[in-house]
Amino acid sequence: MTTNPSPLALSNQLCFAFYSVSHAFSRAYRQFLDPLGLTYPQYVVLLVLWEQDELTVKEIGDRLFLDSGTLTPLLKRLESAGHIRRARDRKDERQVRISLTETGRALREKAEEIPKEVGCVLGLPMDELRALTEQVAKLRGRLHDSASLSAKS
Repeated sequence: MTTNPSPLALSNQLCFAFYSVSHAFSRAYRQFLDPLGLTYPQYVVLLVLWEQDELTVKEIGDRLFLDSGTLTPLLKRLESAGHIRRARDRKDERQVRISLTETGRALREKAEEIPKEVGCVLGLPMDELRALTEQVAKLRGRLHDSASLSAKS
């Protein structure tokens, strides 16, 4: 693949590479998530709750880098599907605490193979996949830190 020397060429934009990869990942995951009745955003919410149940909306949002305005509709759909329960925190009524239902916990077992299946689709050995994930997480951290610093200025 030849690259265009222009700094504004689409092929030279790291942001576009990530944007297009994000869409490709959504398509790849769809084949595994559709049978479970989940969208990718719902899946990542469940991943957080499978790691640690009974979190506040804010705690989930912090883990997923989502604000409550984006997260609340996702949580409502997961609740309607019977996977989670939303309830006001007993100690702080301003907080909404999210917990898995039995159905939500049972879904974890059905989702266990998804990472391995996606790994097969990517055709990368697990060690390369982990290394790439770490690099992308570092980049996300730098971008997040940079955005936080800019917001404070």
